[in-house]
Amino acid sequence: MIETLPTAGDVAEAANRIAPYVRRTPVLEAVVDGRPVTLKLEQLQLTGSFKLRGALNALLGGPLPEHVVTASGGNHGIGVATAARLLGIGATIAVPESVPPDKERRIAATGATVVRHGERYAEAERHARDLARRDGLPYVPAYDAAAVVAGQGTVGLEIAEQAPGCDTVVVAVGGGGLISGVTLGAGPRTVVGVEPAGCACLHAAVAAGEPVDSPVASVSASALGATRVGRIPFAVLEKSPPVLAMVDDEATLAARDRLWDEFRLAVEPAGAVPFAAWLAGDVPGDHPCLVVCGANAPWRPL
Repeated sequence: MIETLPTAGDVAEAANRIAPYVRRTPVLEAVVDGRPVTLKLEQLQLTGSFKLRGALNALLGGPLPEHVVTASGGNHGIGVATAARLLGIGATIAVPESVPPDKERRIAATGATVVRHGERYAEAERHARDLARRDGLPYVPAYDAAAVVAGQGTVGLEIAEQAPGCDTVVVAVGGGGLISGVTLGAGPRTVVGVEPAGCACLHAAVAAGEPVDSPVASVSASALGATRVGRIPFAVLEKSPPVLAMVDDEATLAARDRLWDEFRLAVEPAGAVPFAAWLAGDVPGDHPCLVVCGANAPWRPL
């Protein structure tokens, strides 16, 4: 049984709710290879990614708990831990053994309790949910919750306001929270979801007609390595199907380096996935807006 699906109105309410705590990240208009493109610089968000938006909306949507629990490969954990610190509550974040050290360090720096469990995100998630049940604490899903989707959708709402001339919005896809939220928040624009070739759970779900488990093997896995797309995001996207694209790791890393070389934007591989698809000519529209996010992995220029 799927909970009530989020709506465009929920995204607008989320924007008002989280506004005191988040940055309204800027957009950068550019011409690359003779083509116009706009970049939504969400890597400048307080936590280096959009995940703070959904975490705050989930926590502010009802009575504020004293402590919350979640699991994360990195960016969602940073978002929940930071949201908890901003709101003055405690947080426990379960992470897999494969979590990048920089992301684990950023979670711990908020004062949250970090628990390592399992080799992959799915194992850490099961453990975190067990902890939440054991201690009677609320669990904050990374992407499979209406409030989280609505919070992430505020990225799309900002794009609609900041870049009204853009006809396409391009986002990287992990578990589906951002793309489903942006689909609700960006208005009458084509939405493109781009996945790494080794982490393509939305492609797998569309092929199967429902969320299914899929492999996780990519340089972008710490941010986009969901085993299965969320039920709520998938239900939203069934009503408004996005255009789908896929990029390999080589193209992703080349796009990451080009973002630095041309714009001095330092992002983790996942943040360059939309740019990689656009460079490859896999994005429709005359003037797209690419969501650049996040910035929490070790990074060095060429």
